[in-house]
Amino acid sequence: MEWTVNRPFVPLPLAGRLDRVRLRRHALRYAGHGWAVTPGAQLTGHRFVCGRAGCPIMACHPALESWEDSATTDPGQVAEWWRRRPYSVLLATGWTFDALEVPASLGLRVLGAARLRSAVPGSDARGPVAVTAAGRWMFLVKPGEPLRSELDHRLDVVRHGRGSWIPAAPSRMLEGPVRWAVPPEQTRWRLPDPDLVQGLLVDALGHAPAARPAVPRQLSTARRAA
Repeated sequence: MEWTVNRPFVPLPLAGRLDRVRLRRHALRYAGHGWAVTPGAQLTGHRFVCGRAGCPIMACHPALESWEDSATTDPGQVAEWWRRRPYSVLLATGWTFDALEVPASLGLRVLGAARLRSAVPGSDARGPVAVTAAGRWMFLVKPGEPLRSELDHRLDVVRHGRGSWIPAAPSRMLEGPVRWAVPPEQTRWRLPDPDLVQGLLVDALGHAPAARPAVPRQLSTARRAA
């Protein structure tokens, strides 16, 4: 059974109301640029609470059971979701964009390389980049391109496509808030070619010291099934 927002209204403290308004404003901004939004469980203490009875998930997760079907860019629906509760802001991937999630060590190299190559015609890989306080970097790219063979075997590189989502600023995770290393406004909401970004990732891995990969906290549906 799908949980909805039709619950008894409990007034939030002032800080909670301000947080809710801020989260709603950002959710509406993303939706206004065609990025499908869905409410995520809110951080309460040391776990995320979605309101679904008996939900065992303690990490960040969608607040709606059928979140993929409900994700929307409709401003009225988005405003209604955040009318009473300070939900995390989650962006559905695989529709307007995919997200390539990598550790910070690779993210820094790729971001630097993308800036250096931006002046070369046909090589501009700049696009929005979200960063979590846990050190995961998410490069937003045009959707539909699978991971290259050099990346597909790595547990620390994840492609979020259909059936997956990413947390968006200013949502708070256990380790701290999500932020934009490269805000979408800085690239005029432009999404780079995924092959260009994946090429930079492969190059960065070729110069990176060998390290034991860490398993990301949230994998895409395709990767979970692999």
